[in-house]
Amino acid sequence: MTTPPPPASVPPPVPPAPPESSALSEALRGMLPDLSVGALLGFATGVALRHIGRVALIALGALFITLQLLSYFGLITVNWWQVQALTEPWLRQGSEQGGAWLARVLTANLPFAGAFTAGMLLGLRARV
Repeated sequence: MTTPPPPASVPPPVPPAPPESSALSEALRGMLPDLSVGALLGFATGVALRHIGRVALIALGALFITLQLLSYFGLITVNWWQVQALTEPWLRQGSEQGGAWLARVLTANLPFAGAFTAGMLLGLRARV
């Protein structure tokens, strides 16, 4: 009868060395409150813009339905070609310059504009 071999000795685990503090982590540690406040305010702004946009679209849809009902009952006549001619330059200018203007307004005098912008983009995409 053979005897089983003695169990191999397993060396105890070596604890990991403490991480060295780098210049980047030290620099970020001082900016962390600004970054977190910026991200939080940006997220809240993004969520608010999303909800305000929904309300604006609902109001625009309700206005269109009201105009169509009044037109259907013969109370008013809407010249849609004239409405398009009046609104098209305004909408084109808004689409070209509106985003840049909004970004300038929302990030004016903010030391944490990068964190704010990242938080706002997350807030616009959030399912809240």
